[in-house]
Amino acid sequence: MAANTIKFNKGNTLAVAHRGVSGLETENTCAAFIAAGNRTYWGVETDVYRTADGKFILNHDGNLKRIAGEDLAVEQVSFDVARAATLYDKDGVKRGDLHLASVDEYVRICKKYGKICVLELKSNFTDEEIASLCALIKELDYLDGVTFIAFNIENLYKVRALYPEQPCQFLTGDVSDATLACLAEHKLDLDVHYPALTKERVDAFHAAGIKINCWTVDNAADGERLAEWGVDYITTNILE
Repeated sequence: MAANTIKFNKGNTLAVAHRGVSGLETENTCAAFIAAGNRTYWGVETDVYRTADGKFILNHDGNLKRIAGEDLAVEQVSFDVARAATLYDKDGVKRGDLHLASVDEYVRICKKYGKICVLELKSNFTDEEIASLCALIKELDYLDGVTFIAFNIENLYKVRALYPEQPCQFLTGDVSDATLACLAEHKLDLDVHYPALTKERVDAFHAAGIKINCWTVDNAADGERLAEWGVDYITTNILE
């Protein structure tokens, strides 16, 4: 288990803590989010699913097998059942205070520490579910502190139908001209697996007015190269 984050020269690039500081604390837990809050990160990324009873919970895999040893699919159980699972600490031993976080807890922590919520929409959400999620965040007076990201671009279209100016990033491994054209047309930014990038592609997307986030960068030399290329954001488990 890492003792602390790895410092790197990021220049003007902004760092996003991937699932919280998941190199130090169990991913997508309040502990991981607070670890990010207490450090210099610009944003804190996490993943949201709907549960079987129509609530929202933060989890990456959609199943708790890896992080809790329980074969539970979060979309097929209630919020309370998913929430009750005790998660492994980084040493592989379960820790009593580690549970999946709620959207409310995540947003409150980010708001308290002045961090941007980078919220990945994992489920294939309905219009009504997107509206409900955004309303929950609005009640906390922090929708202006949220950037939505998704592999399913329809999720982003649904956000934009309600909030046309809301920051949104399309998750992809593709930096083709077709991707650039689509994002430019819909005024979406890019969130890309970093090996797909070159300096030329960074320049091309920037020339089209598209900001670039890249994931998941855990090597300082890679992070510094990307920062030199001018990427806007680096999402990382451990760099700071």
